[in-house]
Amino acid sequence: MQLDVAIVGGGIAGASVAAFLTPGQRVAILEAEDQPGYHTTGRSAAFYSETYGGPGIQPLTTASRSFFAHPPDGVADGPLLRPRGALHVAAAGAEARLDALEAEFAGSGVRLERLDRAGVLALAPTLRPEWSGAGLWEPDCQDIDVAALHAGFLRMARAAGGQLLTGARATAAQRNAHGWRLATSIGEVRARILVNAAGAWADDLASLAGARPLGIQPLRRTIAQVAVQPAPMASHPLTLDAAGSWYFKPERDRLWVSPHDEQPDVARDAQPEELDVAIALDRLEAATTFRIVRLERSWAGLRCFAPDRLPVLGWDPETAGLFWCAGQGGFGIQTAPAAGMLCAALIEGRAPPEGPVAWGAMAARYSPSRLAARSG
Repeated sequence: MQLDVAIVGGGIAGASVAAFLTPGQRVAILEAEDQPGYHTTGRSAAFYSETYGGPGIQPLTTASRSFFAHPPDGVADGPLLRPRGALHVAAAGAEARLDALEAEFAGSGVRLERLDRAGVLALAPTLRPEWSGAGLWEPDCQDIDVAALHAGFLRMARAAGGQLLTGARATAAQRNAHGWRLATSIGEVRARILVNAAGAWADDLASLAGARPLGIQPLRRTIAQVAVQPAPMASHPLTLDAAGSWYFKPERDRLWVSPHDEQPDVARDAQPEELDVAIALDRLEAATTFRIVRLERSWAGLRCFAPDRLPVLGWDPETAGLFWCAGQGGFGIQTAPAAGMLCAALIEGRAPPEGPVAWGAMAARYSPSRLAARSG
């Protein structure tokens, strides 16, 4: 098979790049599993929060909002976001965490409103007194329809002539004067450009291609779904400890709760550890008056970070024809539209879409060159 662009990885990263490439090119997404999005994409907590990930991630998140609110024809039947709101709280004596969060986003355009105890309890009446003294309200946080977003990107890619090849695990990659020769489990693929959107396997693919790994580290995140009493209000916000030790959100009449864990792991089909699930439930009961009726299910995903915790989007500085779209951490869903637009523009050597976003600054900030220089 002869291609212009071979994208390794069919999760949200690879699908978003393929979606924004100009029609007419020969593009294929090579997905190792039998279905795309099996790993981290399919295990997301599915919320859009401009504060999530910090100021270094926020420009990509904000730049993605218009796509979520007004997806192109054929991507989705309506907006990909649903109102939710996020409530950031702190344990008694740790209110400085809220001050620090507010200061981080001062002047960024991100809306944050300071709340007293009455304001906190009006939104989250089950919080215990030691957690409800003060809060920050982030009204623009919303739920994301992750499945619809991922499927919409794949439809965009197909409409532009792209292909999705499942069960196509890359086993070798060689660069010659004409481009790349990839050995895969479904046969040889040749391409001018190789896009590394392999998630937890990004450094493995780089090594396979003879490039220098950039230190992309998979960190395991755990989520549990529990039935609780009283049942959560449909309007209950995403609620987060500003110190980063837990968060929970309603999912219909259940709760999704996470200990906000970041356990170093390896590229694999991650599974939840019993201890991490137990910690999540313990922290929920310590912070709220919810009574856990039963644990219904739990799962884990690998959130992958570069050493500086920023995405890696751009051309490899040492290996010709290798493009990175990796290291999106836990923020790859909410930043996918802007990341996909930026990557497609860089691959094709054209200007990104016009608008109020500083695309050039983002391209420089997220370039792989910063990591190659550090490791060199």
